[in-house]
Amino acid sequence: MKPQIVPTQCEVGFAADEFIVSKTDLKGRITYANRVFMRIADYSEDQLLGVQHNIVRHPDMPRGAFKHLWDTIQTGREWFGFVKNMTSRGDFYWVFANVTPDFQDGQIVGYYSVRRQAPRKAVEFIAPLYAEMLRIEREAGPSRACEASLAWLDEQLTVRQTTYERLVLDLFHQPA
Repeated sequence: MKPQIVPTQCEVGFAADEFIVSKTDLKGRITYANRVFMRIADYSEDQLLGVQHNIVRHPDMPRGAFKHLWDTIQTGREWFGFVKNMTSRGDFYWVFANVTPDFQDGQIVGYYSVRRQAPRKAVEFIAPLYAEMLRIEREAGPSRACEASLAWLDEQLTVRQTTYERLVLDLFHQPA
């Protein structure tokens, strides 16, 4: 069960050359967490292993973003995106995430996630998009939240003539 944590306004930083790495099973339960993950999220290995990866989900993240992630990786494709996570103390940290299916004998058996520091300019761009998705989700109600926010996101991407993956990769690679 995910602990009830009150979010703070305190951001936790980490070095540009540090990578947060984890592995999950098919249900999203953590089977591996590197030391950087444990240090940044402020959880011990015992507190993470076997627990849903959403233990670090920040309430500022729209459900639609995670539906997009799961819809992508369950088809065997990798996913790139920006995610605001929360530590055990309620502090937050932004990451640029790459989630990749782990295949064994042609079958997906789990997922790897490698996260690195999100560029500040990218966060400044993506945070208002996520805030609008959250607003739409609240307005739509629980049963339609993901569908409504993803429909809005798709409209924004169509206007920009891009895909979510292309958008986030461009944001990650833009000059500082």
